[in-house]
Amino acid sequence: MIEVKRNYVFDFDSTLTKVEALDVLAEISLANNPKKSEIIQQIIDITNLGIDGEISFTESLKRRINLLDAKKYDLEQLVVNLREQISQSIERNKEFFEKYAEDIYVISCGFKEFIDPIVEEYNIPSERVFANTFCYDENDNIIGFDANNVLSQHNGKIQCLRDLNLDGEIQVIGDGYSDYVTREAGVADKFFAYTENVKREKTTSNADHVAPNLDEFLFVNKLPRSVSYPKNRIKILLLENVHSDAFDKLSKDGFSVEEVSVSLSEDELIEKIKDVHVLGIRSKTQVTKRVLDAAEKLMTVGAFCIGTKQIDLDACKEKGIVVFNAPYSNTRSVVELAIGEIIMLMRSVFQRSTELHNGEWNKTAKGSQEVRGKKLGIIGYGNIGKQLSVLAESLGMDVYYYDIMDKLALGNATRLNSLEELLSISDVISLHIDDHSANKNYISSKELAMMKDGALLVNLSRGFVIDVPALVDALKSGKLAGAAVDVYPVEPRKNGEFHTELAGLPNVILTPHVGGSTEEAQKDIADFVPNKIMGYINSGNTVDAVNFPNIRLPRQVNAHRFLHIHQNIPGVMANINKVLAEYDMNITGQYLSTDEKVGYVITDLNKDYNKKVIKSLKNVEGTIKFRVLY
Repeated sequence: MIEVKRNYVFDFDSTLTKVEALDVLAEISLANNPKKSEIIQQIIDITNLGIDGEISFTESLKRRINLLDAKKYDLEQLVVNLREQISQSIERNKEFFEKYAEDIYVISCGFKEFIDPIVEEYNIPSERVFANTFCYDENDNIIGFDANNVLSQHNGKIQCLRDLNLDGEIQVIGDGYSDYVTREAGVADKFFAYTENVKREKTTSNADHVAPNLDEFLFVNKLPRSVSYPKNRIKILLLENVHSDAFDKLSKDGFSVEEVSVSLSEDELIEKIKDVHVLGIRSKTQVTKRVLDAAEKLMTVGAFCIGTKQIDLDACKEKGIVVFNAPYSNTRSVVELAIGEIIMLMRSVFQRSTELHNGEWNKTAKGSQEVRGKKLGIIGYGNIGKQLSVLAESLGMDVYYYDIMDKLALGNATRLNSLEELLSISDVISLHIDDHSANKNYISSKELAMMKDGALLVNLSRGFVIDVPALVDALKSGKLAGAAVDVYPVEPRKNGEFHTELAGLPNVILTPHVGGSTEEAQKDIADFVPNKIMGYINSGNTVDAVNFPNIRLPRQVNAHRFLHIHQNIPGVMANINKVLAEYDMNITGQYLSTDEKVGYVITDLNKDYNKKVIKSLKNVEGTIKFRVLY
């Protein structure tokens, strides 16, 4: 098969660079002009009119140069500034420009005076740069441009390409009107709308292909590139109104991110997840085995919360899907609400507030007590329980705790060896246990009967850990003086109507699962979880994964990285290395971590490889997932 020669024609402004060079020149030349901002805005407006084809390019150029008031020496500073404004994906793909130098051209309506020194660093010589040139007066003021240059004319790029009469296929890469009309005029075979820096609807709607970055362009053309798979092709779905910082962080890293403000039912999620690589959820969305069976491309799930009960972790592991959560980010928020509710229950604040709302003044000390000197019993001495312990002690409470694990006490907290003892001595019980199925109805009529008469109960953990009808009975009978509940056995998928048997009881504070819902906590979660997702997608790191062997390692430099997830059965590693040896792969580093079900091995290699090695590694017995990073 004869390979077709290709010519790659790049625009300069807003393509090779992030900016329009004449806009930057205006910043320099007008630095001391009191009307600088006003003039620069005029220049930007004129630039956009020309780019969108609303006015002729010649008219656009004349009007901008007249406003610039620039001198020849200003161009030196312009070049310095432009070197700092190279498009990110252009900068990281220098290898392409080096290997295909003879096939690359720059055709721009900008000016050679500043384009040449920028692109020569990318191995593009001046003879393959076609652009305008400035005209100067005797004092080196920029007063115009060479009007005989075809690129100073309307549709000048079309004529320039005709004059070049290049052999082979011509692909044009640019962001504006003057780029896409080359395809329309038939002088270019393909037009790629480059949207890394600016996205123009008029341009993208006329493109053969939209390239959010150079990685996408190189991937489509199977050319050398710095990343194996363009991030814009990795689709991330964020559900349940995850904090906007997560969207911003993941989008900025180059991923395609879609947000849905509510949770989805199983059937809805099955339909939505078919082409999703990363799923972000909170507590309401159920990631079941049925969902995972439909998620053919899914690589990781990010739980933007503490709990992972809503995710089938075993099924994820079997399919090589890594799960991350945010075990610490909302700890302080939950603890502060617990402290606040304990104080409000002790002081009967909720009852007094309700009375006043109903027009009843009831100034009384009855049923109102200080927390100082009271015994707080904490069930579950994890991250939240420990921090609650410290804050409660600072308020003067005597803290006791019970945990099935041997946890070291903080401060003056006292560890008790039995739940019965804790329940019998505590004035307030605060629940902070996990979502293990064995904890269903952990507090039921039997446990409630063990509590002190007039004690208080706070549940900010899981809804199913309390037998709600039994709690209602204890509150109505006066066995308990009050309760604060934030979580429920069944919660709605979205805001709206809700009913609980606890509703209407005067000594009960009810909140809609907002223990961790503070702006600070959600912002922290929206930072923590995306970092874990990006660490895995970009480097293969699985540190802090809930269901997977943990590996931490730096991004590879000038190397390929093979990521192999497999069943933990004998002989897999031997077979992997046998394949690598057969293909003469030079291993620079290898990292393996396993648990009882899966193994995860990362292999770094410092040379190009025969693509057949990938097929062989995928065919190793026990392979679950395999991907390549470089």
